Amino acid sequence: MAAEIEAVEEERVEKAVEGNGIAICVRDLRTSFGDQVVHDGLDLDVRKGEILGVVGGSGTGKSVLMRAIIGLQIPDRGEIEVFGEPMIGRLDDEALAIRKRWGVLFQGGALFSTLTVAENVEVPIREYYPNIDAQLRDEIAAYKIRMTGLPADAGPKYPAELSGGMRKRAGLARALALDPDLLFLDEPTAGLDPIGAAAFDEQTRRLQQTLGLTVFLITHDLDTLYSICDRVAVLADKKVIAVGTIDELLATDHPWIQEYFNGPRGRAATAAVARERGKTAAETQADGRR
Repeated sequence: MAAEIEAVEEERVEKAVEGNGIAICVRDLRTSFGDQVVHDGLDLDVRKGEILGVVGGSGTGKSVLMRAIIGLQIPDRGEIEVFGEPMIGRLDDEALAIRKRWGVLFQGGALFSTLTVAENVEVPIREYYPNIDAQLRDEIAAYKIRMTGLPADAGPKYPAELSGGMRKRAGLARALALDPDLLFLDEPTAGLDPIGAAAFDEQTRRLQQTLGLTVFLITHDLDTLYSICDRVAVLADKKVIAVGTIDELLATDHPWIQEYFNGPRGRAATAAVARERGKTAAETQADGRR
């Protein structure tokens, strides 16, 4: 019976992926921890095929929102749909087909320290496709490792033997193990040097374009927002207060948005983009306010 439910759900989700243009729909979400309310009345749409950056001050619940969407945090109230399918309160068998459609890179990579890189990549394959033979599983893991830019000899290494950037790429390889349509990235460039962060951003954009991924990307990195994000969602006051391109956000008058994008680091990122566009930073910011 469980296998029949799973087959029906997989067919339904496949149709949903090809259907309307919304990958994730969140409505009236409320989450809390005891007396601390994190979200209250939060709404958000993530469009299929986009890289959506999610930003906000510390404690605004960016990671909590991601955890609620993927089912690791039970909200107090609200609705969450992924590919048109409601996720809250779903039975495991019913939600299995949808969970196969996403991959998650948690902060720091979240690799199992006692498993090699290849074994880490194989974890979701073992969980969702236990009948795949060992040789095919090894081949899939090796392919995903190469796909994320890691050298072939990274497979038999343990996480402790890798640099921070390599651990992030290993976590990304695991997130891609099941050929997902939807990718969640939680602070993927945190702790990386500027060159490593830029390389990871470039890899993310390349994979998104090649594989047709929808990417939900939590970040504090302004360079990431400017270089690869199609739109940005801003969390503040327990809600998503604005969603749009950076130019559109620059036109808003919310104090946090203005401080974030027009502060010293924001001005530096704007100036870098302006140089690429052949404009001054002031002209770039003025474009956003028009």
